[in-house]
Amino acid sequence: MGIYLPIAEISVNVFVLLAMGAAVGFLSGMFGVGGGFLITPLLIFYNIPPAIAVATGANQVIASSFSGALSHMKRGTLDFKLGGVLLAGGIVGSTGGVYVFAVLRRLGPFDLFI
Repeated sequence: MGIYLPIAEISVNVFVLLAMGAAVGFLSGMFGVGGGFLITPLLIFYNIPPAIAVATGANQVIASSFSGALSHMKRGTLDFKLGGVLLAGGIVGSTGGVYVFAVLRRLGPFDLFI
């Protein structure tokens, strides 16, 4: 059963996407990782354009991270102060990474390495 993805401009099998999401979600839950390092390459190998795969993978990471955070909050093992500091660092780091990527991309040859 196919589903058309208008932003990616391709049709894909919805069951393959469900299986990918379930597998990555399961592994994320088992090992306590976000899952972005798994779902992004899987989507790219499934012919989803890389920029769309990265953005979509980030969406799944948010969902699995939120679910894990709720679970830990119920157990009293969620450290909000530590999480806030890590969040602040992540925002600064990702903003800096986007800026550096934009600068390198304008230089041109950077595209040969990515």
